Order: sequence, then C-alpha cells, then structure tokens
Amino acid sequence: MTATLIPARRAAIGEVRGRRTGPHPLMAVPALTLFALFALLPMAGVAVLSLMRWDGVASPGWTGMTNWTVALSDPVTYHAIWLSVQVMVLSWLFQTPVSLLLGVLVAGRGRYRALLGVLYFVPLLLSSAAIAIAFKALLDPNFGMSRAFGLPALAQDWLGNPHLALYVVIFVIGWQFVPFHTLLYQAGVRQIPAQLYEAARLDGAGRVRQFQHITLPQLRYTILTSSTLMLVGSLTYFDLVFVLTNGGPGNATRILALDMYLQGFSNNDMGRASTVAVLLVAAGLALSLSLARLARFSRGSQLDGA
Repeated sequence: MTATLIPARRAAIGEVRGRRTGPHPLMAVPALTLFALFALLPMAGVAVLSLMRWDGVASPGWTGMTNWTVALSDPVTYHAIWLSVQVMVLSWLFQTPVSLLLGVLVAGRGRYRALLGVLYFVPLLLSSAAIAIAFKALLDPNFGMSRAFGLPALAQDWLGNPHLALYVVIFVIGWQFVPFHTLLYQAGVRQIPAQLYEAARLDGAGRVRQFQHITLPQLRYTILTSSTLMLVGSLTYFDLVFVLTNGGPGNATRILALDMYLQGFSNNDMGRASTVAVLLVAAGLALSLSLARLARFSRGSQLDGA
C-alpha cells in the first residue's frame, strides 16, 4: 500500500512543481504600456527634436548634428555641466552625513525623538517654490536675517555674490531634501536586529564603536539607495534654483536643468534645449546603472565572503 502511494505522491509533487508559480508575465503589460507611452515615447521625441531647429512656433527643420556641435562647443553649456557636477557632489557630501546622523537619532524610541522626527519632516511638505521664496526673503541684505537678528555678518548679499550663491543654493536644497533621506535611514536603522547592539554592549563597545561596526555596515544598501536618489535627483533641480536665483548672478548658478529651460523658453531654441535634455537623461541613466552595478557587486562580494 505504502509502496504504491509513494510514486503517486511524487507524481503529484512533480505536477505542482511543473506548474508556473507567481505572477504571470502578462500582468506587467499594462505597466510597460504606460511606461512606453509616458516615458520612452517622449524621450524618443526629444532625441529626434535635438536633431532639428525649432523655435516652438514654426515647423521644425532638420539640422542633423548641428545642435550637438553647437551645444558641446558652447562655454555656457560646459559651465552648466560643471556646476551640475558641483551641485551633485557637494549636495551628496552635505546631505548624506546629516541625514545619516539624524536618521540614527530619530530611530530611537523616546518621545522627544518622535517629536523631532515630525519637525524634521516639515520641510518636505513645502513646495520648492515656497521654500525658495522664503529663503530669498530671509537672505535679503536689506530686510532679511540681518535686520531680524542685528548681526552685521548676515548683512551681505548671499544670493548676489557669485562666490557664495552656489553654496547657498546647495544649502537650501539640502534643507529641503534631508528629511526624506532621514526617513530612509530611520527605517534602515529600525530594521537592524537589537541583539547585535546588546552583544556589542556586553563586549564593552560604546556608542561610537557600535555606530562604526554595526550601524554603518548594516546600512550599506540604504546608503546606496539614498545616494542613487540623491545623485540622480540632483540633475533635475530646477524650480528651486529658478525661483531663488534664476541662474544668477551672471551664470553662477545656471545648472544644466536651468540651462535647458533658458535655451528653450528664453532663447526660443527648442532644438538646443532638447540636446541638453538628452544629455541629462544620458547622465542620469549612466549614473543609475553604475550605482546599481555597484550594489550588485557589493552584494555578490558579501555572499562570496560568507
């Protein structure tokens, strides 16, 4: 009896294993269709438009690689690329340590930490235009913080000084987006097993050593995720910079996204603007793929070491 049931049971298990489990690939068709319509198709249109001359009103005319040749030889565009790289690097250097430390702080269970978490989240609820208007008023040398606090050191033209304007913009960007990355790190810290910290305390490790040897290694994938969002997102900063400085003084804060807008809507050259847009998409895609590959390499190294 038992001998006859075993083959039947094995056959049933084989049938179950042979069936397709999990969601069917066709379920991804609606999402892929929407992505193609609202992402791939517009990007293809922009790529074609970068090969044309168009003022936004008349019919476009084919120019080939003229827009690319002019854009890649324009010192203004080169300066915008350099400013975008500076914003990307300096924003990461400013936001990452601040977000990480705040995320570790508010991950605790104390009531005051929950209150701090709510307060830190407030800037994320405001629009970029509102933040830019508020900081533009605060930094005004005539009636801003210098008049409010009576400190002569604050009475300089923060946004009118070409040597300071970019750093002020980076600070305002960090003030707005640090709360978002703080939430990421807070969630990551709360996923770390408490037994690791208990074992470290039994071994005599203080808070600094716990942070170095437990918190940071456990947050490496959160750091990669936050860095990807931060670096790729820094290529698309526009509204805050536009309202705060409009690229000035001169071209001191004319980053690539703002250069794209000014080329298209101020100079009425949609072809040049499309060229800059393709450059932005290519840079963002290359950066995302590089960081994703770094994450896979780090995960593979960890598994090999295990």
